[in-house]
Amino acid sequence: MHLPSVVILLLAPAICLAGDPYVSLNEGALAPQFEANDDRGKLWRSTDHVGKTMLVVYFYPADMTVGCTAQACGFRDQIEELKQAGVTVVGVSGDSSGNHKLFKKAHALNFPLLADEDGKVAQAFGVPVRGGGRITRVIQGKQEKLVRGVTAQRWTFVIDRTGRIVHRRTNVKAPADGKSVLKFVRQLTASTQ
Repeated sequence: MHLPSVVILLLAPAICLAGDPYVSLNEGALAPQFEANDDRGKLWRSTDHVGKTMLVVYFYPADMTVGCTAQACGFRDQIEELKQAGVTVVGVSGDSSGNHKLFKKAHALNFPLLADEDGKVAQAFGVPVRGGGRITRVIQGKQEKLVRGVTAQRWTFVIDRTGRIVHRRTNVKAPADGKSVLKFVRQLTASTQ
């Protein structure tokens, strides 16, 4: 029996490609290549890092909010140990490069933050996003308006040197994320030696 073309079209979304809003990348999948402007306004490319180090890509909702600040400061506090373990960390949110610059300065963050204002990087990883927002914060004595294009859910990915996702966490506890990632990397390294 021949199915009408409308039924075939309704079945098509079950086949998902990177960048499709229905994609969900799991452990073992090849991570998408991506690029975005960092907190200095410079283009940051994943291809400059994959193959040289393990890469932690963590998505978070917004700069200068309680949970996101705790998560970022957790990575900040673990960064030297993560570097020693051969890991590069990058945070991604819908905030602008300018917002990221303020966020880094306010909390002495020591790793790049990427501006994903249109949500394309999050979408490539299958991270759900919703509309953006705006908040006003006092940063180093000055009132600043922070506007973000999209708000991503808090998900963390660890990508190995071959470009494969070896760890994906969708239920992230913000303050402990840096320590959890470091523990995972140490266990992974120990099991491959």
